[in-house]
This record gives sequence, C-alpha cells and structure tokens, in this order.
Amino acid sequence: MNTADLGLPEEEEHATLPKRGGGGRRVGVPSTALFTDHYELTMLQAALHGGTADRHSVFEVFTRRLPEGRRYGVVAGTGRVLDAVEDFRFDADVLDFLRERDVVDEPTLAWLADYRFSGDIWGYPEGEVYFPGSPILRVEGSFAECVLLETVILSILNHDSAIAAAASRMASAAGERPLIEMGARRTHELAAVAASRAAYVGGFATTSDLAAGFRYGIPTVGTSAHAFTLLHDSERDAFRAQVDSLGEGTTLLVDTYDVQEAVRTAVEVAGPELGAVRIDSGDLLLVAHRVRQQLDELGARDTKIVVTSDLDEYAIASLAAAPVDAYGVGTQLVTGSGHPTCSMVYKLVARAESADPKAPLVAVAKKSAGGKTSVGGRKWAARRLDRDGAAEAEVVGTGAVPEALADRQLLVELVKGGEVVSREPLDAVRERHIAARDGLPLSATQLSRGEAVIPTEYV
Repeated sequence: MNTADLGLPEEEEHATLPKRGGGGRRVGVPSTALFTDHYELTMLQAALHGGTADRHSVFEVFTRRLPEGRRYGVVAGTGRVLDAVEDFRFDADVLDFLRERDVVDEPTLAWLADYRFSGDIWGYPEGEVYFPGSPILRVEGSFAECVLLETVILSILNHDSAIAAAASRMASAAGERPLIEMGARRTHELAAVAASRAAYVGGFATTSDLAAGFRYGIPTVGTSAHAFTLLHDSERDAFRAQVDSLGEGTTLLVDTYDVQEAVRTAVEVAGPELGAVRIDSGDLLLVAHRVRQQLDELGARDTKIVVTSDLDEYAIASLAAAPVDAYGVGTQLVTGSGHPTCSMVYKLVARAESADPKAPLVAVAKKSAGGKTSVGGRKWAARRLDRDGAAEAEVVGTGAVPEALADRQLLVELVKGGEVVSREPLDAVRERHIAARDGLPLSATQLSRGEAVIPTEYV
C-alpha cells in the first residue's frame, strides 16, 4: 500500500529549516517590520521625545483564560516568532512608506533605520502546554525595541497556538490513527501554511498544502477529487486512469455516485492490493462499516478507509469504533475548531526607574476593572507533579524559585543579546508536545467542557 496516500510519514527527518543568509537574515525573506500596529510607532516616537525609550523593560505574553471548554493550551509558532524578530528591519521602502504617510517624525525614522532587536527572549519551548497566567514568552530589552514587537508576536502565537490546540484535541480523539491536514482552501493562503505547521506540532501526520511542505518539510499527500471522476465518461475510466498513473497503492474516492458500486469497481480495477478508499459524505459511521465489510468480502482486506467531510474532534471521537484508518480534516482545524484565537496579550510587567543601565526594575501591571488585570514583575514558571508523576499545578512566581521546583522550570532561553540561541527541528517540537500532553492528568483529553485541567498558583 502507498502509505503516503494514507497520510503516514516516511521514516526520515521531515522538518527542515529555511536557509539563512549573512547576519542571520533569511535569504529572500521580506521585512516583518510592518506586521505591526500604527500605535506601536507613535508610542516609540513619544517615548523617544520623553526620554523613556531606553528604560530597561520586561514584556510578557500570557492569556488570562483558556477558550471556553478547553482544558489546556498548546504553545505553537515560537519558531516563526524567532524568524519574525530576525527579519524585523526597517528598510528603505518601509521607511519611505512611513514618511509618506506621516506616521512618525524624522528623528524616529532615523532611529528605526538602525533598528535591530538586541535584547533577550525567554519562553516556553514550542510544543509545551500552557494554562491561564503562564508566562509563555518574556521579551526583555529597552522599551523602544521591545514595544515594536508586540503585534507580530501576538499575531503569530495567537493563531498558531489556537490551531495547535485544536489539532491536539483531534489527535487525542483519533488515537493511533493518522490525521491529514487539508484546510488550505478554507482560509487565507498564507494562514494556511502557518496552520499546517501548527497542525503538525499538534499531532497531524501530513498536509495537503505543498507550500507548507516546501517551507517546513512537512510530509505532503493527495490523490484526486470528485472533479477527476466527473471528468471521465465513467467511474471505471477515472479509477483506471488513476491506478495506471499512481499505482495500485493509491487512494480512490468512492462517493461521487454510488458508494457500493464504486467500491466494487475500485477493487476490480486495482485488485486486492488497492491502497485505500476515501469517503467524503454521508453517515460516515454507517458507510465505513458497510465499506469495510464489502472490501473484506471482495478480498481487499488490507485496503484502508480514509474519511473526510467537515470533521472536528467530536466527529472523530464518534468514529472511534468505526473501521476507519485515517482522517482528513480541513475547515474545523484551520479555524481552531470554534476558537480561532487564544486571546494572548503582550503586557509590560516591569521597567527600570530610569534609563540608567544600573537602575532597579519596578514591577508594573494593569489594574483596571472588567477582568483585564495582570500580575506585575518578571516571572518564572514551573509545573508541580503529583506522586504519580502527573502535573498537578502550574506555579508562577516573581521571587526565588523554590528548591523543590528548581528542576521543573518551563522557560528556556530563545534569544540572547539579539541572537537566536534556540532553534530546533519541527519533529522535535511535535514530539515534545506529545510528551507534554501525556504528562497531564487523563481528564485533559476529555472532550466534555470544563476548566483548565490543572490550576495556576501564584507564589
């Protein structure tokens, strides 16, 4: 059987990294400097004029709550954030645009022309799980250089983490059965590539999106759509053309007309070595059972069954007892299965009393009403385990780390002095997520609605 058609990765290192040019800049990649909001630059101008731009500052990314019904979150997009920080440059075209629109004044434009992030970034390693209040990312440097990164960091982490969380729930529901990401046509063309990457982090095996395969090394799969069958004078002609071209191990789509007749024709054309059949409509539970029985009776006992058709984690779970071998998921995945954002925020939590490099840090935090308060101070985070080795609490603090939690700390160094110090293959990230999810209480993978599976404790 052609395992690539079914969505099973080959035994090789799939995830690759973009080629990088001199000075850390990726070859042929445009600046990310305008992936920001207007007010980031006007704040910069005001801070430069007011003499506060150079104050050492600490910003943190966190979410105040998980999306309704979610038991845990998934950190995804960290690798893309590191690329975006490296590519955050105000080149001549960008500066001309800002000048023409009169966004900021000439002194600010001159400052932007030399912009290079020179601070430090710490964060949860990509693939790790998180909870309300978890300091997922900490960005530290002057106020001026840190504040500019707010929008691009949040846009990446909010999107990718939402997709990865949905993918993780779907992977839990699917068990050992592989998942194929096929949502490119259901979202923006650039978001589709990021979604495919996030889905792979969350546990999907393959993608249909060739751009994602090209950029991130994710295994790609695909065979044919209903249009291919409709193109031919008969279903048999379509199946014959596909088998002659792609081999007996291909996957034939059997629900264009009559499923029972199509399965019979598929086995007649390809023989019992037919790789798989795909079902894309109808009562998938009932149809899958009927197709499995028919395939077995026709001697195609090793032919697999792939199901698609607006699946989400609940639909996948409902098919657990069905004779299904793989799932293809599109719309619900790339839209976060009802939660397309994680509501992460980027907040200043500490700043120096003055621009003096030796000035002490002062904890700061928003204290307004309406549930938008935050906790000030540069934070550490650790996960406390119970006697069985399962996570029992997310512990977040601003002082000394308790000795009992010293080896359970979650933040790792990602950028030091403006240089990326932690970049890893996507497969390593994917494996980390599986391990992190497996370390949670069993109720974390329940699809029933509930609160975060472990509490966040502040010390």
